[in-house]
Amino acid sequence: MTIVYLVGFMGSGKSTIAKRLSQLWNETYADTDQEIERMYEKKIPDIFIEQGESAFRDYESKVLKNLNEPIIATGGGIVERKENIEWMKQNGTIIYLYASFHEISKRLKDDMNRPLWGHSLEKRKILYKKRQAMYEACADITVDTDEKDVETVIQDIMECLNKSCMYLASYREVIIKSKER
Repeated sequence: MTIVYLVGFMGSGKSTIAKRLSQLWNETYADTDQEIERMYEKKIPDIFIEQGESAFRDYESKVLKNLNEPIIATGGGIVERKENIEWMKQNGTIIYLYASFHEISKRLKDDMNRPLWGHSLEKRKILYKKRQAMYEACADITVDTDEKDVETVIQDIMECLNKSCMYLASYREVIIKSKER
């Protein structure tokens, strides 16, 4: 089984969806943010405060390359480094869990544990737009999560994965037939 990487802005549902997919597929999953906290024995906000975002991104890249679970929930900024995108492209399928800025704002309104969400509204919007373009550029599959419950998002993912598999199977069949000629 190829690795499924879930990418998206903070609050898009990556960790929740990874956990649910792992239950349905009877597979293990990993969450890069949780792994960073486990490996470095610090909470992410503390890493940002004590060492800065650049150090956190270094840890994130290292953790990403050491994970081999079939389902991986990534941190929202995983796409900030080209090397991470290349790694995920080479090793699996990237699923972008899209959520509008309005939806993210609703989901994170009471969350004080996200260092980059603590900025001004204008800075949050700039970060959102910048990353949205990155997610769209690297995604193999995009699933809209706005106003959807977990099970609906899971159904959408399964449909997209099935379509991708059918497309790849038919593509391989065309290649094989053309080689037989």
